[in-house]
Amino acid sequence: MSTYSSASDQGSIYSSPGRQDYQVGAGTTMSNASTVNTTSLPALLQSLRSHTINTLPALRRTERLVASLPASTPNKAEIAKALHDAWIYYVDYHSLLNELRGLTKFYPFSESCLEEAKRGVSKGSGNYCYGVLKRVKDHGLVPTHARALAAKPVMWGGRKPSLSEVQKLAGACEAEWTRVLTIVLRHWDG
Repeated sequence: MSTYSSASDQGSIYSSPGRQDYQVGAGTTMSNASTVNTTSLPALLQSLRSHTINTLPALRRTERLVASLPASTPNKAEIAKALHDAWIYYVDYHSLLNELRGLTKFYPFSESCLEEAKRGVSKGSGNYCYGVLKRVKDHGLVPTHARALAAKPVMWGGRKPSLSEVQKLAGACEAEWTRVLTIVLRHWDG
């Protein structure tokens, strides 16, 4: 797992924590592109391939670092491909779902919502994770899946809920999921 520390860790895990040091494997620590040297790149590549960089904040930091590397950087294309594959792994093997559910206190984020979004996003272009999250937001998938969840008898102890109960629970799910989606999408602001 990637580790990172900052003097300003007091805020939310999704706040902008300033300068970050994080390990990319074998004791190699990288702060930013200006301190990356060619001996750090194989460790970065290995960390991406082995999925030790496996959280949304760590992947975003790595993405910014790779984007800031000079075009002449050895193996930059190989590292970019490994990063692209790491994003796909992060989304497809439930790490994104787990992070979203970790941010929802009362109503776990809908797996079916993410699955529907994934079906509409190409893995071959851009950042797959961002594409999935934007599809959830832009295609109104949160309200649809919140209503579907709220109408399930299993959510009501096996009984059929009334329309007002469904609306109340759907509203609560929608509010919490939308809040979390907004927080996570902030990683791509600025």
